Amino acid sequence: MLARLGRIAARGRYAVLAVWAGIALCGAVFGGTVYDRTQPLDDLRPGAPSTVAQARLDALTPTGEQVVAVLSGRNFFATDLVDQATRVMFEIRAIPGVVKVTDPYTAGSSQISTDSESSLVVVELSPELSDDEALAAADKVRAALHRIDVPEVLVGGKLLAERDFGDQAIADAALGESVALVVLCGALVVMLGGLASGSLPLGAALATVAATLLALTGLAGVTGVSEYTVNVVTLLGLGLAVDYSLLIVARFREERAADPRAPIPDLLARTVATAGRAVLVSGLAVGVALSGLFVFADPLLAAMALGGALVVLLATATGLTLVPALIAVAHRRVPAPGTRTWVWRRPARRGPGLLARSAAFAQRRPAAVALAVSAALLTLGVPLLHLNLADSDARSLPASSEARQAYEAYEQHFAAKYPQPVPVVIEAAATDPAVRSLLARIRALPGVTDVDLRENVPPQSVVAEVELPGPAAGERTQQLVRDLRALDTTVPVLVAGPAAQLVDAKDATGDRLPVALAVVVAATALLLFLLTGSLVVPVKALLMNLLTMVATLGVLVAVFQWGWGSGLLGFTPWGALDLTTPLLLFVFIFGLSMDYEVFLLARIREEWARRGGGSRAANDQAVLAGITATGPVVTAAAVSIGIVFLGFALGELIAVKEIGVGMAVAVLLDVTVVRGLLLPAVMSLLGRANWWPARGTALPTGTAPPTTPATAPPTPPRPRRAQPATAASATRPPRSP
Repeated sequence: MLARLGRIAARGRYAVLAVWAGIALCGAVFGGTVYDRTQPLDDLRPGAPSTVAQARLDALTPTGEQVVAVLSGRNFFATDLVDQATRVMFEIRAIPGVVKVTDPYTAGSSQISTDSESSLVVVELSPELSDDEALAAADKVRAALHRIDVPEVLVGGKLLAERDFGDQAIADAALGESVALVVLCGALVVMLGGLASGSLPLGAALATVAATLLALTGLAGVTGVSEYTVNVVTLLGLGLAVDYSLLIVARFREERAADPRAPIPDLLARTVATAGRAVLVSGLAVGVALSGLFVFADPLLAAMALGGALVVLLATATGLTLVPALIAVAHRRVPAPGTRTWVWRRPARRGPGLLARSAAFAQRRPAAVALAVSAALLTLGVPLLHLNLADSDARSLPASSEARQAYEAYEQHFAAKYPQPVPVVIEAAATDPAVRSLLARIRALPGVTDVDLRENVPPQSVVAEVELPGPAAGERTQQLVRDLRALDTTVPVLVAGPAAQLVDAKDATGDRLPVALAVVVAATALLLFLLTGSLVVPVKALLMNLLTMVATLGVLVAVFQWGWGSGLLGFTPWGALDLTTPLLLFVFIFGLSMDYEVFLLARIREEWARRGGGSRAANDQAVLAGITATGPVVTAAAVSIGIVFLGFALGELIAVKEIGVGMAVAVLLDVTVVRGLLLPAVMSLLGRANWWPARGTALPTGTAPPTTPATAPPTPPRPRRAQPATAASATRPPRSP
């Protein structure tokens, strides 16, 4: 079937190109509107305890968004400052939509720093305002506060921070995609030996991204999609499209070199039957990995899974249809490897590539290499023992963001003295003896400094605000949430607030992670079994992917949590990783690692079957031949996708930067260390056991045999007859003029 698809794409190339051009044009015109439809998404499922508690709290005592400001740099008691600030506070009260102003100038609050150089102002907006109305009112409040004559006025709050996050996500996407595409274009031209050939993967990538934006626009009309989702999904689509395109182009050049007289439709039929099968299995593997996000059942990860499934489908479709059609049109402009062109001034010298040399080294010392590489990867993963996960807040914004600066100023000057209380909803009347007993026990909990009861609460409920010094979602506050929920009481108790949300997110992740792992591992192992006919190969692949994952997360902890190299990467660490980063990296690293695993194993399986299997020597020869044949395209794909991820690492949002850097590190480790050293070493150690229970005497169903063995000598060209450039002719030294 795949061979037929390749032949159809070649013969109907202009029709295929017209369809994809129409899709890309619609994506370019309408896809950009996806950012107008994005919205912040919760990272908790609707039924989470803190979500239920917050909904009940909003029903009992509706509160609107808050604007928080820290005024610093002048003594609070300066007469002219007090007079000026007092006038501004009354002006703010008169702004439509403002319902309450808490400040030390007019409201009698004592929210002043210990050195009297900073004061805290909290402005509450009406809960009846729409999002746009609330933002307009917040902007007026901010403008008024900035009129106060102090050296530093920092205005923030959740509402303004979310808008800054959305604006920065759009800017980061534009910068990341632009830089990645420019650098990627240059790299592809160099790697493929010409502008036309280098444009083939780039054209597929642009079509995939445009189609993805169009698909996300449609998805946003059905379910919530965040700016973060758009950024990460387009990044993934760009990388996958380039990977799949390179594999198809490389296999086409190989087929053409082996049979230069064959018609182009026949060559593309063979190409898609072999490399296309690897693309299809790889796409299924990445899609399966992304499906694991559905297990967590929260809006943010569900949107990421849906968007990821769409982009994988589109990248696979471009690889199987658009790329063969582009090759059919421009095949004369696709030089054989090493051919002298304006890019390659000299024919390449014969010799194995980097991965082939690494594999040969590993096969000579398989036990030592396997042990050393495994130990090195585990060592890189040691920082993972100190992993700290938290929900991204204003600290994930760039250090230049005013909302982040306001948050940090609050934490520095007021968090310890005026902590954000933990709201507790008690579903019983305040006169109930059980409520009085419960409140007494809450006051006795470790670290609690005060318990206040909110006013204007319906008589059959109580809202208590429990104060504990420290950050709103710090470790001590999280422990307080657990202690509150563990209290033995006869009345229902609900706990809300940032710490409760973080506790619920961590608990949900811990509860559902084993299920997600089981889904991803089982489905991926099945795909690898169908590809190779072996039960051992899938287990080995999963273990190697796990090593890559552990090492990558260890590097991320050192960089983003501890701050190693933060100056070089241009960010200020905030002492934690975003809670979703390990989950997203797990599915992305797992999927892309399977990409390269499938690329290599598909060819190794062909070589093993061609040799008939049966001996350790045949196994080692098949591994080396497969890596030798596929190594260059895997290296090129890794360089390309590394460029894509590093392009997004240039952005300012730390959560997106974590994904970009994490994926670049994972690709680097996976291709150079895991695929170049660990894979051939382990396969050499296992020998024939690699292919158990398959005998290895036949290719998997539907796979075309290689036209010419990878290790066979090249067919010499016929004398005095013009032929297309082949790998054999390209390696002959040029004649002297």
